[in-house]
Amino acid sequence: CGTSLFRTATVWKNLSPFWGEEYTLHLPMGFHSLSFHVMDEDTIGHDDVIGKITLSKEAIGSQAKGLDCWLNLTRVDPDEEVQGEIHLSLELLKDTEKISLRCQVIEARDLAPRDISGTSDPFTRVIFNNHSAETSIIKKTRFPHWDETLELELDPEELREEGTVTVEVWDWDMVGRNDFLGKVEIPFACLHKTPPLEGWFRLLPLGNNEVDAGGKLGALRLKVRLVEDRILPSVYYQPLIDLLVESVISPTEVEDSSALTMLEEVNTVESRQDVAMTLVKIYLGQGLVVPFLDYLNTREVNNTSDPNTLFRSNSLSSKAMEQFMKAVGMLYLHEVLKPIINRIFDEKKYIELDPCKIDLNRTRRISFKGAVSEAEVRDSSVEILQSYLTSIIESIVGSVDQCPPVMRVAFKQLHKRVEEQFAEPENEDVKYLAISGFFFLRFFAPAILTPKLFQLRDQHADTRTSRTLLLLAKALQSVGNLGLQLGHGKEQWMAPLHPIILRSVASVKDFLDKLIDIDHDIVSEVPQRAVFMPSVTVKEGFLHKHKAEGPQLLSRFAYKKRYFWLTSETLSYAKTPEWQVRSSIPIQCVCAVERVDENAFQQQNVMQVITKDNEGQLHTMYIQSKNVNELNQWLSAIRKVSIYNERMLPSFHPGAHRSGKWTCCLQADRAVTGCSKTHSAVTLGDWSDPLDPDVETQTIYKQLLQGRDKLRKKHLEMPDSHQTSSSKENISPDIHPDGAECKVQLMKPGQSAAARLLAVIDDLEQAHATFQRRETEDSTSVILNP
Repeated sequence: CGTSLFRTATVWKNLSPFWGEEYTLHLPMGFHSLSFHVMDEDTIGHDDVIGKITLSKEAIGSQAKGLDCWLNLTRVDPDEEVQGEIHLSLELLKDTEKISLRCQVIEARDLAPRDISGTSDPFTRVIFNNHSAETSIIKKTRFPHWDETLELELDPEELREEGTVTVEVWDWDMVGRNDFLGKVEIPFACLHKTPPLEGWFRLLPLGNNEVDAGGKLGALRLKVRLVEDRILPSVYYQPLIDLLVESVISPTEVEDSSALTMLEEVNTVESRQDVAMTLVKIYLGQGLVVPFLDYLNTREVNNTSDPNTLFRSNSLSSKAMEQFMKAVGMLYLHEVLKPIINRIFDEKKYIELDPCKIDLNRTRRISFKGAVSEAEVRDSSVEILQSYLTSIIESIVGSVDQCPPVMRVAFKQLHKRVEEQFAEPENEDVKYLAISGFFFLRFFAPAILTPKLFQLRDQHADTRTSRTLLLLAKALQSVGNLGLQLGHGKEQWMAPLHPIILRSVASVKDFLDKLIDIDHDIVSEVPQRAVFMPSVTVKEGFLHKHKAEGPQLLSRFAYKKRYFWLTSETLSYAKTPEWQVRSSIPIQCVCAVERVDENAFQQQNVMQVITKDNEGQLHTMYIQSKNVNELNQWLSAIRKVSIYNERMLPSFHPGAHRSGKWTCCLQADRAVTGCSKTHSAVTLGDWSDPLDPDVETQTIYKQLLQGRDKLRKKHLEMPDSHQTSSSKENISPDIHPDGAECKVQLMKPGQSAAARLLAVIDDLEQAHATFQRRETEDSTSVILNP
């Protein structure tokens, strides 16, 4: 039950699947649990549930570095799959005539869908001791409005009871048993207090009957990490941004301390990739990504004495280059690789070079002489691999003009630094290897190995295609190494591909020379991210727009395929990407971006964009995506660009207004207030859509905060041996405006940057504490389950 947040690719005909997929989910602060359902996809009918794993917020948050373990799947019990909240008012009435428990059942929202239509037929039952009462049944809704008062007459002795008042919500079924939708339990003692107990209560499962099947259903390996952050207004992060910018543009010596070098000092191995990715986004946003990479790469090159070890570690500079290529080069990668990757997937050839792995039963007959031999399989495999590898190399070396200029300039700077450091004739190839190591080994080869993770394919490769991709990725790595490692490895059976690899070396070097033959000024120092560049498209692609005008259409005619563009200023669409006439919606008019219930149009993966015109009228556009992951990406992107809009709605209707009523709450008035809370947070954080400068800077602040003590000890605290009479003369009193006096040591060279950085960290920590205190003071008491 609950909202589907993401769906992995399907691994076909496999009981030990590997996905290797990573998702960043932005969940509401009040979430309680996260479930992972393992499904068996059926091409006809509904997918079958194999089992699930549910992790509570506490379980995920208890591990600072996150969970990383195998967990047994449990059976899915419908009585445990509950969601939603109910609005209740309870009070105890005592007079001379009678004693009664009065429960006003007002409404519920976001109940679980139990019927095939995607809705439920809910009613509520209140129970205490042997007394019970029920509300009426409201048909076909997940957002029922009862507004009914139920009374239970109690005996005087029951006032001394220590029992529990239970409010249960059920889905009524004409045939068979009713389905459980959730319950609330309130200690009877709470009702002795006045005034009446009123509020929204979260619905809980019937009782945790989940039984670990002892691995009979299988197990799932998960890596889950929970990060809870309060994001401050932009103005609070500006001093840290200023220090990061200063690190790469100030003319200090590279070896001097800066905010960036100190961040590298406290950066842990586990967080290095996250920090590298975040820094790339920040410097892209500032238009300084080339100086940033040059700064890190220069330090790395200057600190490397053996050219064979250059960029071979997972240092911050290596990770930053890797993330930079993904951030700016994905469309380029697709242009170069997609045709050949699609061909490999479509042809599904059996290819194997390793004699230990050749399976003659798996091959299609290659000749008409009967059974094929190992030699024939190997010869056929070499021929096909040579064809694929030639296509890949030709596509790459012919792509100079397609490569993003910012990427070419970054490689030009890298080439220059390596050439300066390793100028000896015997190191002639090092300047090529530095670039090709990133370009081939960390960008193109991984994309060939796992096309799904680079969005080149919607699904993972089957076993046969996966083996072909692995062999090609190995060969391309050898190309990236300029053939220098050939013959030294254990896999001598790759030898038939060595000639083509060696023949490609000259063309690869020529390609790299052309790649860096670019004017540095071609990359303007303007922000290279969409949030600062209204003209840049944040996201685009085909979606289906609902045709809301006119009579009720059959669902297959109600949607029209349109090509959509999203920038930070407009959401526009047209019949095709080339169509000249576009319809546009100003982003500043957007006041809600939400999912739509399946039962509204009997369609999945539908979202709504609600806008308000100059007259204050609300308009809703319904858009359908092809799958839940694409839906989440569009939801996330539109929410991000509209996050600072002033007139965002607090509530919305998850259904549609059809046949004179809302399909969600069944109310007739089209203008009635929405029955569900809107979601301001983004749904899915897609790292290639860098639109959260405050979130990025918060990530860097947290990393620095964790290493603050280490930085203070190294850069600010002077050893005891230095506390001589001469050093004491360098201490002067500083009188604060409030009259407090403190001793300030005059700083050693290199300490200034550290002192400023530590002061910024302290200020941000203080700002967080202030905001947290205000939130605590301003928050009203919300009733949850006692």
